[in-house]
Amino acid sequence: MLKKQAAIYGWLLLLPALVMLTAFTHLPALLTFWHSFFSTPRGKRSAKFIGLENYGVLLDDDIFWQVFWNNLWYAVGTIPISIALALIMAIWVNGKLPGRGFLRMAYFTPTVLPLIAVANIWMFFYTPGFGLIDQISGAFGFASHNWLGDPDTVLGAIIVVAIWKEAGFFMIFYLAALQTIPPTLGEAAALEGAGRWYFFRRVTFPLLMPTTLFVAINAMINSFRLVDHIFLMTEGGPDNSSSLLLFYIYENAFKFWDTSYAAVLTVVLLVILASVSIAQFIYMDRRVHYQ
Repeated sequence: MLKKQAAIYGWLLLLPALVMLTAFTHLPALLTFWHSFFSTPRGKRSAKFIGLENYGVLLDDDIFWQVFWNNLWYAVGTIPISIALALIMAIWVNGKLPGRGFLRMAYFTPTVLPLIAVANIWMFFYTPGFGLIDQISGAFGFASHNWLGDPDTVLGAIIVVAIWKEAGFFMIFYLAALQTIPPTLGEAAALEGAGRWYFFRRVTFPLLMPTTLFVAINAMINSFRLVDHIFLMTEGGPDNSSSLLLFYIYENAFKFWDTSYAAVLTVVLLVILASVSIAQFIYMDRRVHYQ
C-alpha cells in the first residue's frame, strides 16, 4: 500500500511537467508531421491530403540544399570551437589567480546580453569602412571589406558571433564540473611525478566526459536553431549565403505563408536533431561510463 501511495505521489509530482511537455513539445511535433502530408490552405481553399508530394518538392529544392550545407558548415564551425574555448576558459578561471571573479563575469557576460544588443554590437564591428574591424585593419594598410555582404565571409562572420555568445555559457558547466573533482587526485598525481598535461589527459578530461556529452548535445541543438542573429544581421543574404534551416522554416511559414512546406522542413530538422543527438549519446556513452 505504501509503495502504491509513493508511486501515485511521484506521478502527481511529475504530472505538471508531463502536461507541459506533451502540450508544447510532443503534440505540436505530431501535428506538424501530420500537416506535412497536406497542402497549404489558402483563402477559401481548404487543405487537401497530398501524401509525399511536399517531400518530393523538398528533394528538388536547391535553396533547401544550400541552406542545409550552410547549417552543416555552421555546426562544424561552432560546436568544436565553442566547446574547446569553454573548457580552456573554465580551466583558466578555476585556478588561483587575481581577479578570478571578474574574469568569470567577463566570460559569461555575452551569454546574458539581449540578442538585439549582441547583433547591434557585431554589426558595428562588421560595418564596412566605419566598423571596428575595418578601423583596426585599415591602420595596418588593409582594404575595407563588407563582411556581412560578401557571400564568402558572411557565414564565417555569423559563426564568430555564435562562438562569442555561447562559449561563456558552456564554460559555466565545465567550471561546475571542475569544482567537483577532489583536489586530492591532483596532489596524488603530483607525488607520483605526473605532469599537468598528463593529469589533464588521464584524469581531468575523463571525469569531465558527462559534462562534455551534455554540452556537445546542447551545442549541436543550438547550431540548428539559430534564427535571431540571421534575422537581425543578414536576413539570410546575400543570396541565401547565411540562411540556416530554422530561418528558412521561418521564411516559408511567416513570409511566404507556405505552412505545409514549413511543416516538412520542420520534420526534417527534428529528424536531423534526433539522429545526431542519439548518435552522439551512443558514441560518447562508453567514454562517459568507462565501458
